[in-house]
Amino acid sequence: MGRTAPTPGGEGRFPGYDVLGQQETWDAVTRGVVLGRLGPPPPLAFFSVGEEAVARPLLDRLLAQDAEPKVPVFELIDARLVERETDGWRYDDMPEDAEAWRRSLAALDEDARAQTDDRFCDLDPDRQRDLLEAVRTGDRWHGLPAARVWSLWMRYACAAFYSHPWAWNEIGYGGPAYPRGYKAMGLDMREPWEVPDVDGRDPVPWAERVEKARNKHGSPEGRRTAERGPTTGGVGSASEQPPAKRQALSPEGRRTAERGHPT
Repeated sequence: MGRTAPTPGGEGRFPGYDVLGQQETWDAVTRGVVLGRLGPPPPLAFFSVGEEAVARPLLDRLLAQDAEPKVPVFELIDARLVERETDGWRYDDMPEDAEAWRRSLAALDEDARAQTDDRFCDLDPDRQRDLLEAVRTGDRWHGLPAARVWSLWMRYACAAFYSHPWAWNEIGYGGPAYPRGYKAMGLDMREPWEVPDVDGRDPVPWAERVEKARNKHGSPEGRRTAERGPTTGGVGSASEQPPAKRQALSPEGRRTAERGHPT
């Protein structure tokens, strides 16, 4: 508990907390699975080198991983796809997940070249966010339903991110706690080994205000949002704030605003 534990971007709201301090309470199988996520990443197995060049910045923008250390989300997704570990379902108007990933990465790079003459990976982060926001708020995109593509990206990105101990350190999560379990089950109740949150600011209301403003002013994005209900996980919400407000948000706050409040 005494050492500074790694967190995405080196930021966290639970000083002194390290989920690995609880590993002796896990059984051998659980400990092996969790610690395996901290080892050296395996060689590229599913994505091509060209697809990797698009996927890495895509995932960084989706999760606001703008600084080291970064959760190796790309590697976790690559390993998952090569093993065909899907969610066990797909939308009937979408291809299989593996094909959908390949098609959407190629389409994203195609959009970048068409609009800027550069590859997606060569664009600055703000320009990348603009291209992604067009997918998030779009209807049809390169023959695919844009909302389904967005869902695919976010499901895989968030599942990979929150499977990693560094993300657990960031949100103060105690890990699988198996076989010990939890006993302090209630709002604001903590186990003896947990620490309090020192920064309880919630950036989600800001993202909600952005969506309401879009609806009020009748933008195409706002009309689409009003028709299908509010969305979370947008890439534009943090970047559209005034500079002073954007600077005030911590890195984990920007991530929460951009991908929706974790549950």
